[in-house]
Amino acid sequence: MHDDYYAVIMAGGGGTRLWPLSRQTNPKQFLKLVGEKTFFQLAVDRLSPIFDAKHIYVVTVADQVDALREQESMIPLENYLIEPLPRGTASVVGYAAEILQQIHGPVTMAVLTSDHIVENEACFLDLLQNCYTVAQQDYLVTLGIQPTYAATGYGYIHQGVKISEFPFDTFKVHSFVEKPDEIHAEQYLASGNYYWNSGMFVWKTEAILKEFERQMPVLFTNLELLGQRYDTGDYEELLDDIWQKIAPQTIDYGIMEHAQNVAVLPAEYLGWSDVGSWDSLFEIIATDPDGNVDLSAFSVLLENKNCLVKAEDPEKIIVAAGLEDIIIIDTKDALLVCRKGQSQKVRQIVQELKQKKLDQFL
Repeated sequence: MHDDYYAVIMAGGGGTRLWPLSRQTNPKQFLKLVGEKTFFQLAVDRLSPIFDAKHIYVVTVADQVDALREQESMIPLENYLIEPLPRGTASVVGYAAEILQQIHGPVTMAVLTSDHIVENEACFLDLLQNCYTVAQQDYLVTLGIQPTYAATGYGYIHQGVKISEFPFDTFKVHSFVEKPDEIHAEQYLASGNYYWNSGMFVWKTEAILKEFERQMPVLFTNLELLGQRYDTGDYEELLDDIWQKIAPQTIDYGIMEHAQNVAVLPAEYLGWSDVGSWDSLFEIIATDPDGNVDLSAFSVLLENKNCLVKAEDPEKIIVAAGLEDIIIIDTKDALLVCRKGQSQKVRQIVQELKQKKLDQFL
């Protein structure tokens, strides 16, 4: 591992796409859907071969710190950076870059997620090493996921010309593209020159902070002030005051779409999934011969095809007969039943609950 290389895990999300299992008090990164470990534990584990615990930072909200530390006690408490309120990934990334640089001087940081699946961990570690090499030439580096279908739920990266100075595939980024409609998604897939945007990045702290200064100068000024006052007596009060005024924005829209000197490394064999819906579990969890995914402690599935069932209560049995293409998620206070292929509408359901002020179910 390089002494100046740090991993930053973004772990403050509330999570709505896996409702009703994922809630504000039990967000996606705390779920155990693939094996016996949570998404957060898996995220930390796959970093351990090249990052020791002191080189892993976690950005989260205050009410999640204790639960995260219970899962990964080796990460020092001081490596948890507290975001007072959710303000989007732009503020998270800028905040982490500023504090890392304040504590350690100019370093290289990998910005990673706490709730994705990576099946090929050896490939992932090789990519992180290669990304570090590219970042030393002052590129902002991102990982591009090879599309397997015309997804409309992901942003895309348009590949530019190959950068010949590296011994592994590296390309300049022509542009970042917003989530497309079905027609454009089909065109991107057919062209072979587009990747899904993984949301994972590697860069020098100096390089990304220069982009913040150029593109988001108000946020940059506030981040710089936080860096200067870090670890002083009134820091938390200042952080709360500044965070209240920050306009929510993502790193993609706020910085990457108009960033200079951006490179993409193809991550074709990564086995990546953002587990963005219940449907996505059919791709990453082995099915039975009838295509069913059974995540319940007790179940009886009679003549069902392509169904997913999950009961939160380990003492409750799920019984289903004669169903096809149905998703059933049962929790102590909510039951979701939807057709396979329609689980993206869960986000709309959550919005409906908010509008109807049914906050007890969020």
